Amino acid sequence: MARVVYTKVRLMATDVKQQTATAAPTQGWALPVLLTWLAPGAGYFLLKTPVRGALMGGTSLLMFLLGLAMRGSFFEAQTGDMLTTVIYCGGFLCNVATGSLYFLAKAFGYNAPDVAGHVVDYGSKFLVAAGLVNVLAMVDIYEIAKGKKS
Repeated sequence: MARVVYTKVRLMATDVKQQTATAAPTQGWALPVLLTWLAPGAGYFLLKTPVRGALMGGTSLLMFLLGLAMRGSFFEAQTGDMLTTVIYCGGFLCNVATGSLYFLAKAFGYNAPDVAGHVVDYGSKFLVAAGLVNVLAMVDIYEIAKGKKS
């Protein structure tokens, strides 16, 4: 249910009430965000927006599976100079952001071969992008749950 906010707008020396609808805040935001982290797109179903859930979850899942099919490697957190730390720790956080997909792949022993090539590099980028899409979904779910957007 949307709540209505009335604001006064001065238009050519006449007062006009302008009606803008904002989404009403739903229950807490933590459970849908956590659910989306564990299973990409699942929090949308809790917030009753299944089309967005299917699109975001499907996109994250497809990118993750394409990354695995290309034998992309997961990033491991490494430190050193600034650039190495940013690339490897950021890549690791993006891999972890895919949630259960990452943990299941690790549990089933997925380990990409250490070979050079364009396809393997693209696979790693697809795995990172799947995590970034899931982060985008978590931010979107947070805004929907807080009532900032519908």
